Amino acid sequence: MSARDVSSVGERLQRGPGPEDWWKTAVVYQVYIRSFADSDDDGVGDIGGLRTRLPYLAELGVDAVWINPWFPSPMYDGGYDVAEYRDIEPAFGTLTAAEDLIREAHDLGLKILLDIVPNHTSSEHRWFQAALRGDAAARARYIFRPGRGDNAELPPNDWSSNFGGPAWTRVTAPDGSAGEWYLHLFAPEQPDLDWTNPEVGDEFEDILRFWFDRDVDGFRIDVAHGLSKADGLPDAGPRDGSLAGNAFHPAWDQDEVHEIYRRWRKVADSYDPPRVFVAEAWVSSSERLAQYLRADELHAAFQFDFLRAPFRADVMRQVIEDVTAAAAVVGAASTWVLSNHDIVRHVTRYARSQPARLVDSDWEHARWGSESADLTLGRKRARAAIMLTLSLPGGAYLYQGEELGLAEVEDIPSELRQDPTWIQSGHTDPGRDGCRVPLPWSGESPPFGFSADDASVPWLPQPAEWATLTAAAEEHDSESMLNLYRRALSLRRKYFTGLDPLTWLESSAGTLALRRGDVQCWVNTGPSDVPLPQGQILLTSGFGVDSGVLPVDTAVWVVVS
Repeated sequence: MSARDVSSVGERLQRGPGPEDWWKTAVVYQVYIRSFADSDDDGVGDIGGLRTRLPYLAELGVDAVWINPWFPSPMYDGGYDVAEYRDIEPAFGTLTAAEDLIREAHDLGLKILLDIVPNHTSSEHRWFQAALRGDAAARARYIFRPGRGDNAELPPNDWSSNFGGPAWTRVTAPDGSAGEWYLHLFAPEQPDLDWTNPEVGDEFEDILRFWFDRDVDGFRIDVAHGLSKADGLPDAGPRDGSLAGNAFHPAWDQDEVHEIYRRWRKVADSYDPPRVFVAEAWVSSSERLAQYLRADELHAAFQFDFLRAPFRADVMRQVIEDVTAAAAVVGAASTWVLSNHDIVRHVTRYARSQPARLVDSDWEHARWGSESADLTLGRKRARAAIMLTLSLPGGAYLYQGEELGLAEVEDIPSELRQDPTWIQSGHTDPGRDGCRVPLPWSGESPPFGFSADDASVPWLPQPAEWATLTAAAEEHDSESMLNLYRRALSLRRKYFTGLDPLTWLESSAGTLALRRGDVQCWVNTGPSDVPLPQGQILLTSGFGVDSGVLPVDTAVWVVVS
């Protein structure tokens, strides 16, 4: 990316540094770096590729970029198994390249958020390797426990790994005998840290400062609800797999976790301007989530109930009401998201029948063999859903490729799948590879400009039908998803400023309507067209919308006199 590119886009968008509370209303674009853009033709995305695409992100109209983990890692779990927190994975680039990217993004008016993984490290982290060698101080930084049974042959409790199977692995002692068990709520290659050990807290506060000193604007916190475990690590007992059913699990959402984030907030506030945190916290209710957003803790948290909502007006409205009410209690801004690197892409979620309840990826995966996906319908609904999302008060996060209308890739060959969920489930759960396929930028066939060399093979295969969904193909199509996003983001900046509360408007069954400021957002999820108030239409998700009619699976922004 040349200096001219940076300057021209920056001047065109006229964006300078935002106020200290920029995160309250920001639109943040998530970059899963392995799949974003490849600059060295090895089939893996990297920092160089991201740098070349920064003008694209700035012109899209987002305010910030969140980068999934780019630290040294054996990549057993796509970088969420961190071996070193103060450097860059060599496959992605160098620390110098990362510092250059941060500076170039800031020149374009884009904030940079990184991804920190504090619940666990890689099993190749120097601490854990020392623990395996018998170093008592290192072992005390993780959760090692003796097993149960006559010969300690049973795990210390009944906890299960999120990726399938038990959450405990037994190690071999230095003398070759069977040793203690260590906790891993995810893969065995991701041992959990013991946050009751003050050395762990001190280490992570130093890691935060390392990156804040390099002008990183904040962090997304992976598994923010998991750092504290219940005293004694009691059995969890029978679980039904739902968030509500798993409320008060001894591994999750313990009250003690909040003191950790109070310390982190002091670190963030010691910088000028203050740095920010957004939490990935899968908890049982909006009220529990709001506790992470108290004034002396974290700034924002993803609202996953909105992501789990079907394309149904009644369910969406109930979620929006619950979220905004709970956030208001602690004076926080809501954070909305439709897709991410862990979830079936929403184009595909909306492409099948929509139940009258919240859903998750396991439920979606179960339907793959029984109900075909109508992706034309899914994209139509996705266009409406993003207009609803961007009309809501608070911040919004976009997942790379959603602005192109990408769907979940459901037919990745078994031998090419890499997600540990696929492996640990005994090849019964397809996992998350389908939403992580490298982006299509240009061209008629793979690698679709993801790598400059047409002979390069992306780390996950791209569908041939993506030829019509490349950024280049959509660039000059006025009705493309890409241009809908650009228009919506531009209008949002103009009309949905600040944190003006929403007002619900009366509307018929199967629809929802709200007003913020001078603009009304109408969404029709019902079975038939409905009347639309007369006024100035700013934007529609569908085509050929008459000013007096709101078609099925369509959203409209309208100014009513």
